[in-house]
Amino acid sequence: MKSDKYLNFAFHAMTHPGLSGIKLNLMKTKKDIVDDWLPRYTGTKLEEFGDFILLTNFTGYLDLFSKWYDVPINGKDKAMPTATHERITIINFGMGSPNSATIMDLLGAIKPKAALFLGKCGGLKKKCRVGDLIVPIAAIRGEGTSDDYFPARVPALPAFNLQKALSTVIHNLDKNYWTGTVYTTNRRVWEYDEQFKKHLRITRAIAIDMESATLFMVGFANEIPTGAVLLVSDQPMVGSGIKTQASDRKVTEKYTEEHLRIGVETMKDLIDRKLIVKHLRFD
Repeated sequence: MKSDKYLNFAFHAMTHPGLSGIKLNLMKTKKDIVDDWLPRYTGTKLEEFGDFILLTNFTGYLDLFSKWYDVPINGKDKAMPTATHERITIINFGMGSPNSATIMDLLGAIKPKAALFLGKCGGLKKKCRVGDLIVPIAAIRGEGTSDDYFPARVPALPAFNLQKALSTVIHNLDKNYWTGTVYTTNRRVWEYDEQFKKHLRITRAIAIDMESATLFMVGFANEIPTGAVLLVSDQPMVGSGIKTQASDRKVTEKYTEEHLRIGVETMKDLIDRKLIVKHLRFD
């Protein structure tokens, strides 16, 4: 068997002079893996991470954070580049549910005190206008990835105290937001599919994205308090509201700075007030 061959090689590496210089890499536990993989994916050493994490899937957010605080972007050649200012690290983890699960598993290496997702979403209700903010209270697990972590009947919930702190910051900035349930899907192209739209209407979800449910579930699995504030970037239930290259560029130019500012201020508020958002014991 393969394992027997590996053990046989290990024995010879210890006893044969020609192999004595070979260092065997035995990663037996999840901790061994994520401790090695988080720097590999991000280009950032474990000790260089802050303990408050902002998550995004847009390069512009990372660039803006770097510019604001005059800090370098680490891992530009990696899958998930980062930038860190004091105790806050922002990570561009890419798009979609699988990447969401990956980053939350890898963050288990540093056990951050909080992780906040700054994402975009499609508004499913007429009342949700482009540029509005949504602070989700739950997410529907339509993506499938989170099924590898918990049974389907387990709800995807953000950390309540983190969402509460977030809502306070938004209010203090004289902004309003919607709240409700977001539907998370793995389908990127569905706007033409009337049957899928009918399904979305039945769920009564206020918005749709590709990350929130997975982030909440895998964050919970790794004992990381996780929240989200979503920016409505389009209204995909009607043809005239489907995102285009031009419309997305306008949303980015108009709302990115405000969205990122809310995330940063929320983390600063948690740090300054020494708020604990990990309200469950997880055991």
